[in-house]
Amino acid sequence: MRTPPARTAPLYLARHAETVFNFGARMQGHMGHTPLTRRGIEQADAMGAALHGILGAKPDIDLWSSKAGRTLQTCAVVAEHLERDYFDIRQDERLLEIDVGAWEGRRYQDIVEEAGVPIVDAERRLFSVPPPQGEWYPDIRARLDDWLAELDPVRPALVVSHGITARVLRGALVGGDPIEPGCVPIAGDAPQGTVFRIENGAETSIHMGMGSADGRDAPKGY
Repeated sequence: MRTPPARTAPLYLARHAETVFNFGARMQGHMGHTPLTRRGIEQADAMGAALHGILGAKPDIDLWSSKAGRTLQTCAVVAEHLERDYFDIRQDERLLEIDVGAWEGRRYQDIVEEAGVPIVDAERRLFSVPPPQGEWYPDIRARLDDWLAELDPVRPALVVSHGITARVLRGALVGGDPIEPGCVPIAGDAPQGTVFRIENGAETSIHMGMGSADGRDAPKGY
């Protein structure tokens, strides 16, 4: 775990909008494309409108997204609101969601029934056990550290990422609590479609997503 390079420009960090897998409480992980629901498209529209209100039209800001379809679809809607070209978006696999390994594509309910124990800490909204053949939080932090080391510290950036990955990234930049002793800092949960402005080691929520952090009282598909 490395200390992130000092930044002199703000970083806007957004969690992608709701997908059909989120709605169906299925695991996504590194899946290539899980489409947004109609609710998700509404969330992406709201994110774009909020960012346009702050950044204006054609802002001089670097656009970043993971290579997952759900983040790219969200980022495409946001870019349209900002009057920016979709092809300006820089795609990076290091911004992908946690790799859920053997759980990918499966329903939460089936995984929990098979495991016989909870797999998510209900209070923290984080996995409490590592996904089989998947990643754990330090693995996500390692790839994010690599990405941060290459990020231009004097250029403002808008990043569309994922629930857990965004929390690890926020933990790296503003701090948070580890899920277990010796683990990496992880920031608190936020609803889908939420956008944070991170600057000088502090974060501000500039748009709160329309989704609930607890996924309508059911686990969301990561």
